[in-house]
Amino acid sequence: LGFTFSFPLTQLGLTKGMLARWTKGFNCSGVVGEDVVQLLKYAIARRGDVQIEICAILNDTTGTLMSCAWKNHNCRIGLIVGTGSNACYVEKVENCEMFDGYKDPNKQHVLINTEWGAFGDNGALDFVRTEYDREIDHFSINKGRQIQEKMISGMYMGELARLAIVKFTKAGLLFGGVGSDILFKRGQFFTKYVSEIESDKPGTYSYCRDVLDELGLEHATDEDCANVRYICECVSSRAAHLVSAGIAALINKMDEK
Repeated sequence: LGFTFSFPLTQLGLTKGMLARWTKGFNCSGVVGEDVVQLLKYAIARRGDVQIEICAILNDTTGTLMSCAWKNHNCRIGLIVGTGSNACYVEKVENCEMFDGYKDPNKQHVLINTEWGAFGDNGALDFVRTEYDREIDHFSINKGRQIQEKMISGMYMGELARLAIVKFTKAGLLFGGVGSDILFKRGQFFTKYVSEIESDKPGTYSYCRDVLDELGLEHATDEDCANVRYICECVSSRAAHLVSAGIAALINKMDEK
């Protein structure tokens, strides 16, 4: 079994990784600081009906890069933009100050898992964070952590859009100032709604109206639909720009000609 584990690890070997912290809304007790490979082995043993050898544990970004590099040796970056977001890249061993493994002179490169979802935890992104970002962080189970992830990933994009829609509704700028119980309930504007609303052809609002009907907003006008679409576009475009900036930073860091 190859064990893909998409959470921050302190990796001590090919089959040994200590969980540093949970992300993406997970918060299972008794796991942080423990070897997750060994925990999986214990769980398999408790079943008693299957024999599985765990050959390796790796981050999902690393697995993504390796699966591509298997066919295209020019692959240098592995990127995940899903429930969470993260990236890894190929770095020269000589540039890795924290790498304390055996340095084989014949192997000049190593994969670096950036855990870039945590970028901004030190305040570096405060200048671009909005009131909506801060509210999402405030009500999350990992307050002050994974700041960039909360600005771009699938777990949070729908709620970002909902918070903006709620603000403009309460200000009387959407839906004639009349919202709905579902709209005002946290977590009820799903990220899939952002994609569905943006999939409408320009000037048409069939998917948007379907979404708004589900939210109890049957009284929405075409102008409301256009404005809701614009809010969704702002949320998704910002996410794309932040991901693009991260990729550009990795390309510049590798400095490959």
